[in-house]
Amino acid sequence: MKNSLTLRRPDDWHLHLRDQQMLASVAPHSARLGRAIIMPNLVPPVVTGAQAAAYRARIATALPPDATLRPLMTLYLTEATDPADVVAAHRDGIIAAVKLYPAGATTNSDSGVRDFDRVRGVLEAMAEAGIPLCVHGEVTDPAVDIFDREAVFIDRVLDPVRRATPGLRVVMEHITTRDGVDYVRHGGDDIGGTITTHHLVINRNHILAGGIRPHYYCLPVAKRETHRLALVEAATSGEARFFAGTDSAPHPDHAKESACGCAGCFTAPNWLQITAQLFDDAGALSRLEGFVSRNGAAFYGLAPNEDRIRLVRRDAPARWPARIAAGDETVTVFDPGFPIHWHIDEYAA
Repeated sequence: MKNSLTLRRPDDWHLHLRDQQMLASVAPHSARLGRAIIMPNLVPPVVTGAQAAAYRARIATALPPDATLRPLMTLYLTEATDPADVVAAHRDGIIAAVKLYPAGATTNSDSGVRDFDRVRGVLEAMAEAGIPLCVHGEVTDPAVDIFDREAVFIDRVLDPVRRATPGLRVVMEHITTRDGVDYVRHGGDDIGGTITTHHLVINRNHILAGGIRPHYYCLPVAKRETHRLALVEAATSGEARFFAGTDSAPHPDHAKESACGCAGCFTAPNWLQITAQLFDDAGALSRLEGFVSRNGAAFYGLAPNEDRIRLVRRDAPARWPARIAAGDETVTVFDPGFPIHWHIDEYAA
């Protein structure tokens, strides 16, 4: 049994850092990453290059002095987005991608897209400039069952948009279904897919069986066990089109544990150890570096990080706080529900 593993420093290709006090509390838990794609769904959302630059400066202030994290900013796509501003922000190194939220699909998505014809000019400009589109892949039609919204989105929205915009590079974020895995797998060179740690761990029974467990509630919602197994197979397959994006999404506990609880799992403190355990259990440790350190960088046209992280397998399970403080609030850390024997022993090479 392999008891240590050295990886290039991992990246997170889908991360929520929030703002203000929550940003100050959660940013240090991602500080040892190499890079992270930062989500723009603040209130108000990050919709211009100038706003993205200002948010990046606030993130830098929230990180500890020895942080290695390089935040890669995104813009929130709206029906009023200016294509010229998007292209200029990417050209100037302010943003790495643009984020598509169907209006009403998830947290702070009310400013998202309702009429896709109204963003066609932006998407065409992005395709020409090589700017990736990160997609929250769910329809919001109330007639569609919540467990079917990802599959329906592929047919109704994503595939038509891609066919109408040749050359557009797309990341289908937080895939939760076999349908999503198959679409990314067979979708050509211009599409990649992120998979979260929590979707590799939980299925819908974790949320609903034996009582409602709000800290496992996320969007897209976890699906059947057959879909979770498809995600594990994809993540551990070694295929370059799949890469780690945690969608770590902190919410105050009072907002999670309420009559209308917020969607999101906060995995920043422990996602890498959990992922290592899952790959170990699948007999795929040799493919872990590809998933967490290489594949996403390659899709975004970046070199992998040069410095390294060392992971060590110990008999004693890894420990982390059950929750962290965020001002007067607390945020619960994702609990995988089983022992994690992989520990981080960091060093630079």
